[in-house]
Amino acid sequence: MAAALGEEAPDNEDYYSLLNVRREASQEELKAAYRRLCMLYHPDKHRDPELKTQAEQLFNLVHQAYEVLSDPQTRAIYDIYGRRGLDMEGWEVVERRRTPAEIREEFERLQREREERRLQQRTNPKGTISVGIDATDLFDRYDEEYEDVPGSSFPQIEINRMHISQSIEAPLTATDTAILSGSLSTQNGNGGGSINLALRRVTSPKGWGELEFGAGDLQGPLFGLKIFRNLTPRCFITTNCALQFSSRGIRPGLTTVLARNLDKNTMGYLQWRWGIQSAMNTSIVRDTKTSHFTVALQLGIPHSFMMISYQHKFQDEDQTRVKGSLKAGFFGTIVEYGAERKISRHSILGATVSVGVPQGVSLKIKLNRASQTYFFPVHLTDQLLPSAVFYATVGPLVIYFAMHRLIIKPYLRAQKEKELEKQRESTASDVQQKKQEAEAAVRLMQESVRRIIEAEEAKMGLIVVNAWYGKFVNDNSRKNEKVKVIDVTVPLQCLVKDSKLILTEASKAGLPGFYDPCVGEEKSLKVLYQFRGVLHQVMSADSEALRIPKQSHRIDADG
Repeated sequence: MAAALGEEAPDNEDYYSLLNVRREASQEELKAAYRRLCMLYHPDKHRDPELKTQAEQLFNLVHQAYEVLSDPQTRAIYDIYGRRGLDMEGWEVVERRRTPAEIREEFERLQREREERRLQQRTNPKGTISVGIDATDLFDRYDEEYEDVPGSSFPQIEINRMHISQSIEAPLTATDTAILSGSLSTQNGNGGGSINLALRRVTSPKGWGELEFGAGDLQGPLFGLKIFRNLTPRCFITTNCALQFSSRGIRPGLTTVLARNLDKNTMGYLQWRWGIQSAMNTSIVRDTKTSHFTVALQLGIPHSFMMISYQHKFQDEDQTRVKGSLKAGFFGTIVEYGAERKISRHSILGATVSVGVPQGVSLKIKLNRASQTYFFPVHLTDQLLPSAVFYATVGPLVIYFAMHRLIIKPYLRAQKEKELEKQRESTASDVQQKKQEAEAAVRLMQESVRRIIEAEEAKMGLIVVNAWYGKFVNDNSRKNEKVKVIDVTVPLQCLVKDSKLILTEASKAGLPGFYDPCVGEEKSLKVLYQFRGVLHQVMSADSEALRIPKQSHRIDADG
């Protein structure tokens, strides 16, 4: 099938843009666009040998695009994976009699299987580093007791605890995985560590089991068994049994979680825990595109509590989230609020203020870097001091915005420029080829454009005076940047039909006679045209649909 479609087409070729049709275009729209381009590029219309060769190449590319999009099955594959999808491994097992929806589903399955095979070949490292900081001396000072102590005027900030944990996964077979994890903890000069080995086996599509063995210097050997099972398509259960051996004897433990999908975005959980700290917990979690809501109730020994939390997800490129929670129980009451934001491609920074009775005020800073988590809980005061709450809230915001402006933003800008430079280097040969193809297409359009202009002038229709495509610099702060645009007057005039020019919602770089003059950067199309003897001007974004002429594009005679 792939060979029939031709081997010359680049993987990034946009067939919709090439034919200048919508992604939802009907068969009639495809056929009309195809016929028009065939008339323009048909090799028999050109006598010059060089033009004839160029016309043959463009004619074959247009024919290839039409073949793919006019077949509902290949079009469904192309819509998901692009040109590479037609060559993807597994095409030969797909029946040609299937509908586009079935083809789409089959290819999604093949893609998932391929991704799963890749993941099974990798380890899945996860790590956490937690550093506890005691900063209570900043707010809870007793000056009268330390008047005679040298250096007592400076508050003492101490690191009083630390925890480090790391785990890796190693697939043994298609169904078996080994998980090795270890941890080290220290608090006020005392600490210890542990190491655990777990063997997980997928027993069926509905469940898996896991055996765990552990040992440490604070606790004795540990033996555990964990079982997961899907009871129904909307319900699953997890059971975890453990035996902890210590100098005080064997301590058994059992935890069971029953979960059910209440609707598309809502999960309900029931948890029973029996052992040293027995408890029963029930919770409802609702997670949508813009919010995350949790309500939980626990009855147990020694802790019983009720908790409610809400998180709002802003739909911005930095994935900003703000959250708040209230937790009340036999231990007291805790109010928490905070925010997190993406600071780079793989890093998310968050801060949470915790205010409670009798816990006092704490600031928790968390940095997620890929699969690693760095956690810094800072205990500020044992009392409810407004000053501590104020500094815990305002301090991180001031520091973040200062860092973002002075460090993060310049770093990201430098990284982006570096990536753009690499992208330009890697695509230099492809851009040069596209440029040559565009120049060839413009030469082939000259005769057709001459006839279109004569027809439009005769009826005072649409004449494209000048058109440019690329990166325009209008901001004075960026005036030193180089303007990267190409002249596309001829290609646009060639698309004029019945005094109208219609461009679809697709990158203009794929249109006949166009190419990308600034790879990886934002581009626009600027058109100066004449309609009924009056000048008009418009500028549109690269992927924005455009319809000409329009009254709003008219240039006032006074201006």
